[in-house]
Amino acid sequence: MQDNLKLKIMQFIKPLKKFGQNYLTDPNILRKIVEEIDPNGEDNIIEIGPGLGALTEFLLQKVPTITAIEIDNRVGEILRKRFQGIELITEDFLKTDLNAIYHKSGKKLRITGNIPYNLTSPILFRMIENNQIVKDAVLMMQLEVAQRIISKKGTKEYGILSVLLNYFCEIKFCFKVSPNVFNPRPKVWSAVLHFYLKENDLTDTDKKVFIQTVKAAFGNRRKTLKNSLSNSIFKEINFEDSGIDISLRAEQLDIDNFVLLSKYIQSKLKETKDNSHI
Repeated sequence: MQDNLKLKIMQFIKPLKKFGQNYLTDPNILRKIVEEIDPNGEDNIIEIGPGLGALTEFLLQKVPTITAIEIDNRVGEILRKRFQGIELITEDFLKTDLNAIYHKSGKKLRITGNIPYNLTSPILFRMIENNQIVKDAVLMMQLEVAQRIISKKGTKEYGILSVLLNYFCEIKFCFKVSPNVFNPRPKVWSAVLHFYLKENDLTDTDKKVFIQTVKAAFGNRRKTLKNSLSNSIFKEINFEDSGIDISLRAEQLDIDNFVLLSKYIQSKLKETKDNSHI
């Protein structure tokens, strides 16, 4: 599509604040994202929030088809007319049946997109909850959030996202992105991260309890684990013999400590359930 026609579309379709839309306009950044994805024709690629199709256009130069999930009904017809290789799902990504997309081809999902910054955490949680069917994800997000994700134990940025995402993924910090390459221009810098989902044999219960454990531990960030856990959904559990020093704060634990704590909680929950049947 010619540049002047793209400009007319951009003038007609204004980004909406309620969807957290900031359209990426720099072709160099778009090429860098696609280079990082390094797609091939067999990939099962999902693009979150294609908007007017800036990234879509570059992706479809590499692969014959992608699945695009777009909540904004205004751009659906434009995307279908612009791209033959697009399978468009017009709904909220957080409500999309990812299993259905996976089973359609039997290939793990490769997720990408310039995601709405106000929905970054829910989107990332959705990704790790579906870790068995997701191969990897290349996502643009607010730089501050990206820095929290890659932060290390003992730093002020270390928290729920750091623990959960590094447990479920290998993470690569790709590059920073200036506010100047977006329309409208955001007030913050952005960054692109590449998440490689790890293979594991966790059950749904394992995942659920691990996520709940991490959230509970960080529930009162400046307080000790003892205080945080006593104010959580696990307040009935005695953690004195858990093998974890509960006088520490959550940011002082590494991922292995959280795994140990989660397994301890599961064992106690099982004891309680078994005793209730006696």
